[in-house]
Amino acid sequence: MRNPGRHVERAARGIAAFARHPLKDRPDESWLVRRWPDLTATCVATVFFWLSLTPSLVPRPWYLQGVIGGITAAIGYAVGSTLSTLFRALVRRRPSEPARVRCWQAYWVLSPVLAGWLLAESARMQRQLRALQGLPPALTWDSALIALMTVAIALLVLLLARLIRLGSSRLIHGLGRLLPRPVAVGLGLLISALLVTVGIRDVVFDRGIIDVADRIAQATNFGTKDGIHRPTSRLVSGGPESLIRWQDLGFQGRNFTGSSLSAARISAYTGRPAKSPVRVYISSSAPEAFSEDEDEPFQAQAQLAVRELKRTGAFDREVLAIAGTTGSGWVDATVAESLEYMYGGDTAIVAVQYSYLPSWVSFLVDKEKAGQSTRALVEAVRTELDALPERQRPRLAVTGESLGAYAIEDSFGSVDALLGGTDGALLIGTPHFSPVSQELRARRDEGSPVWRPQFEDGRNVRFAQFPEKDLRRPPADWGHPRAVYLQNASDPVVWWSPDLLLERPQWLDQPLGPDITPEIDWFPFVGFWQTTVDMAVSYGVDAPHGHRYGAGSVDGWAAVLPPDGWREQDTERLRRHLEARKSPY
Repeated sequence: MRNPGRHVERAARGIAAFARHPLKDRPDESWLVRRWPDLTATCVATVFFWLSLTPSLVPRPWYLQGVIGGITAAIGYAVGSTLSTLFRALVRRRPSEPARVRCWQAYWVLSPVLAGWLLAESARMQRQLRALQGLPPALTWDSALIALMTVAIALLVLLLARLIRLGSSRLIHGLGRLLPRPVAVGLGLLISALLVTVGIRDVVFDRGIIDVADRIAQATNFGTKDGIHRPTSRLVSGGPESLIRWQDLGFQGRNFTGSSLSAARISAYTGRPAKSPVRVYISSSAPEAFSEDEDEPFQAQAQLAVRELKRTGAFDREVLAIAGTTGSGWVDATVAESLEYMYGGDTAIVAVQYSYLPSWVSFLVDKEKAGQSTRALVEAVRTELDALPERQRPRLAVTGESLGAYAIEDSFGSVDALLGGTDGALLIGTPHFSPVSQELRARRDEGSPVWRPQFEDGRNVRFAQFPEKDLRRPPADWGHPRAVYLQNASDPVVWWSPDLLLERPQWLDQPLGPDITPEIDWFPFVGFWQTTVDMAVSYGVDAPHGHRYGAGSVDGWAAVLPPDGWREQDTERLRRHLEARKSPY
């Protein structure tokens, strides 16, 4: 190059002229809405669909496979389109028209054949996974409908994306009549991004999905399940002399207190005299629990719970358990009854409701409330216990399942605080984002898998999927206090995380969990959506698989807080009894 400075000066003048020149001419929009899809993008979308056919944590029905396939195919098209655009920008040479035609012909010949074979293989792997998790091998796997759903969903997403891109182009062109080109492009893209974000978040999500879920959940919260009636015992909330009216307990509160065991029922099982257990429940809608203090919105609820505990004589019981609730306010009946049968009714269980929304909605919109409300309850109960003479205090236990387990963990924040602030903990199906669980997995003993972490040689904390044998490992003696985590290797609630989008999870490292198929694998984007959909069907399997834990709480309580003289035979008998009975809620 003879005079490089001259070329640099010319380029600078060109850039300056481009920046000053407004967008007067209407842009060519043929690149926005092509008559035919991009070949590279279509191939990548097809590969993403094929990858989505691999098995995940729990078996899934054909229609959810269609949903996963459509979403991942749309993501694959976006990835392929981006790569194709970059290639055209960097490489001037283009394939000839005959070459492109031959590539399309090869695609239409090979892709249907490969898709059909992979759909058949996918059905085989689903049957294998069902057998591994104790389900019958029969499976309805409609390959044609899966393919149709995939194409329809992918095309719908692609259409929406192209409409957004077309609208952005029109906006940029309009701004370009008034502003320099770089400013018009930057401002147009910013406005488009804001409109899409606000539209999805505020219109589609908040005023659409969340509003509908809220209306349904609110209507449910005012109802009462068939067979549940106002209790006659003064020892439960909603009964005679209760500080909480029956109609103010909410759907899950009425289920919890209205199905409380009686002394006669417990005695009929144990063959010994028993007490009627205490169950205290404070709903989020109770007028007495309303607080005007914005800094401490849950203090009134916690103080009301303590007053109700005092009224029922809960602090005179042998065990007082704080139960974290899920988003809707649910408390697992099996967990409560396990403890009550075990102690002959000499127990008290207290729970507070922070929301009536389903757990998945609560996680998205008010997850913080779970920890805040439960923390206020724990602090209020601890304050009352500390004021009692040490020999007169009941043993304090904490428990929770799913989002309720997160609420308990968030109340303490660390494993040392959890063990130091309680006499025992039983936590079930703890979500991945729970702080104590994260700490235990991060600090697990070397060589132990993340799905069954061993922490400090199992001295105080142990994990179990099959508790009757898992809690015996390692053989070292337990210390006190104890914490038991019931955690299934195939539970998507435990393993779901946004990190799955781009990061391979540790639960896929060897050795795999006992109910994880060796056919499982992880692929960027695909693994995230597979696990997301898995959560929707995590109750479709039997315990101990998916998000089902059955009567494992019997073994958990027997390990955490066994009554004097409790034996393994007692655990087995109670487990069989609870597995045979029909859950009241």
